[in-house]
Amino acid sequence: MIYNDIKNFNKQFGYEPRIENAEVLEKLRRSDRKRRRSESRRQWPSGFVVAGMGGSHLAADILKIWKPDLDLVIWNNYGLPPLKDLKERLIIASSYSGNTEEAIDVFEEAKKRKLNVAAVGAGGKLITLAHIIKVPHVVIPSAHVQPRMALGYSFKAILALMGEKKALVEASKLSFDLHPSRFELAGRKLAKKLKGSVPVIYSSQRNYAVVYNWKVKLNETGKIPAFWNVLPELNHNEMTGFSAGGGKARTKSLSSKFRFIFLKDSEDEPRIVKRMRILEKLLADRGFRIETALLRGKTRLIKIFSSLVLADWTAYYTAKQYGVEPEEVPIVEEFKKLIA
Repeated sequence: MIYNDIKNFNKQFGYEPRIENAEVLEKLRRSDRKRRRSESRRQWPSGFVVAGMGGSHLAADILKIWKPDLDLVIWNNYGLPPLKDLKERLIIASSYSGNTEEAIDVFEEAKKRKLNVAAVGAGGKLITLAHIIKVPHVVIPSAHVQPRMALGYSFKAILALMGEKKALVEASKLSFDLHPSRFELAGRKLAKKLKGSVPVIYSSQRNYAVVYNWKVKLNETGKIPAFWNVLPELNHNEMTGFSAGGGKARTKSLSSKFRFIFLKDSEDEPRIVKRMRILEKLLADRGFRIETALLRGKTRLIKIFSSLVLADWTAYYTAKQYGVEPEEVPIVEEFKKLIA
């Protein structure tokens, strides 16, 4: 049940990923160390590509904003990204079900081109292929949850394949530092405020993965339309779409259902904080309703995942108040059958 998935989300960070065929990665690293004694080439891997769709790339998005210095490309399409240094990267195909056709296509294309590839999944065709051809892979727990609810498992699995040992230790601390139940009441209250409206969620660029996750959770769990954007970019275009606001312009009716949520972070750049404050006032002056959700926590990682838990509770109670089923995504399953 999705209620318990949210309530016990922190327990996912107690999971210890095990890499199958780990010796393949170690052999590549040993070979690279030997090569670099006589050549001045970059260390392998020079970076990473994480390829996944929907909930299966959300963990990589979070990793990218948590460790912005990591050379990580996120790919959510068929084939491979047009990068000149693919041979120097580790390509990680991620699919919770293991049957996502785009992720499988990436995996097969990478093998065809003799690139270094790994896999993450709970089972399915992707993991079967990785097992058969002895590719490094992590089998994450099949907890019968939707991919968007398995972020902790995916997050740690990807870190393990990347060899990020210190980051794994820090992520593991969330199993006792993150307290999902503390955000339930706030999520229920926010859902009540959002009833009858279409959420538009804004944040700073540095938190783009958090705000995108909010949108996904409101779509998939809440079963409502929701939209997102980041500052400062939206100040140069999107906000003009709401400029009529409560005035007499003929476009007023188009904007009447929107309600804004600002994700605020005390670590945001001061100029972004100023932009948010001014934008809030401009929107309020035009009759729009505005809510604020603060990113709180003693570390960057706790801030990120605490906000995502609040989004989960908000989306869950949004679904409940509209009388829709919060867990399943029937239109996605219908679509998959139609394209098969």
